[in-house]
Amino acid sequence: MSMYDLDKTENQTAELIQTGSPRQAGKKKNLAVFLIVAVALAVGFGLGAASYGQWGSLAKKLGLSLPPAAAPKDAPSAGNTPARVVYEPQTTQEDAVIKVVKDYSQAVVSIIITKDVPVYEQYYSSPNRGFDPFGFFDNFQVPQVRQKGTQNQEVGAGSGFIVSRDGMVVTNKHVVGDSSAQYTVITPDGKKYPAKVLALDPTQDLAVVKISGEAGQEFPSVILGDSSNLQVGQSVIAIGNALGEFDNTVSVGVISGLKRSITAGGGGTSETLDNLIQTDAAINQGNSGGPLLNLKGEVIGVNTAIASGAQNVGFVLPINVAKRDIDQVEKSGKITYPYLGIYYTIINAQIQQENDLPVDYGAWVTTGTADSGQGKVASVVASSPAKTAGLKDKDIVLEINGEKINQNNTLSQIIAKYNPGDKVTLRIQRDGNQINLEVTLGDRSENQ
Repeated sequence: MSMYDLDKTENQTAELIQTGSPRQAGKKKNLAVFLIVAVALAVGFGLGAASYGQWGSLAKKLGLSLPPAAAPKDAPSAGNTPARVVYEPQTTQEDAVIKVVKDYSQAVVSIIITKDVPVYEQYYSSPNRGFDPFGFFDNFQVPQVRQKGTQNQEVGAGSGFIVSRDGMVVTNKHVVGDSSAQYTVITPDGKKYPAKVLALDPTQDLAVVKISGEAGQEFPSVILGDSSNLQVGQSVIAIGNALGEFDNTVSVGVISGLKRSITAGGGGTSETLDNLIQTDAAINQGNSGGPLLNLKGEVIGVNTAIASGAQNVGFVLPINVAKRDIDQVEKSGKITYPYLGIYYTIINAQIQQENDLPVDYGAWVTTGTADSGQGKVASVVASSPAKTAGLKDKDIVLEINGEKINQNNTLSQIIAKYNPGDKVTLRIQRDGNQINLEVTLGDRSENQ
């Protein structure tokens, strides 16, 4: 058939459709059936099983057959009683965080620091009055300032968490360490309680304070976890009085490092802290003393310090240290540590090389650049257990009771395992020889 013939046939078909001749009527019916089936299939796929049944009935009237609908995967075989499918909800990290905050945030408190501070007023005087015979400068006023008593004002804020039903609270030492200040604990329900400082840790930035409610009142308290088996990457939650203004602020992150050592400062003082947890959970000023929790709701650390100028680099004291303090306060009313009485530097390969030392580990008895303002500090403290045992400047303490001292296991960490009065054996490197010294550990508290 030529192109021309094809065109002519198409023209004729068009003409027949327009006039509705009997021949075209048959084609029209077939076309209508085709369109109905197509629409039925399309709508059936879009609307699901119910729509499938409706359009399947229509297709049956038209003499067409459709494939059976696929049975759900959990449908029982034919002839069996249909079983109920139960889907267990999945607990997500978000769910865990929400639950922890809901269950334990009521035990996180704000600590307000107030102090009597001088109040000044400005006044004006004429310094030339009586010295100017002509009175030209009698009206010349000079502004001056003088103290007009004192006023109790808020000077700072921190955080804490209740660890016992009777109102024992753990916080940082730098939050409640000013003996001339007054402290008030504010619970999440807005109630205020005067706080009494029970004990300050002499070596760690920790303190225990006490609040008291009405007779028989019990406070919500946290659950203390175990900080000995923490993992880098573990999810954590920090809660505290951020910036001293936004109480019970929650931030979430991970443990980003372990066994960190830092020198922390504030309020004109500084101290070296070892074996800290590092986290990227946001810790701000005012968060000090608040808890760091795991996703089980257990407190694993006490938020303590932040890296100045960094983004989300915070440091946390392990809760096992605080548990020791709590136990001592409950038993004796104070916090004590075994005491050796030396200043030292932990040796590594670099320090060994720079100082030509015989070993690359141990605690080198030396003051380094420390200065008390009255000359060099003695590396062995006078009247200390170390002095009594015979330790000398430049000695290297290699081991304590056979336990090797290095950067991951410092002298202070090993000593903390013992109690005041315990006898230990020190392995010493001195003048090319190794000797043993017996030492009876002393007793150090915040009052010593």
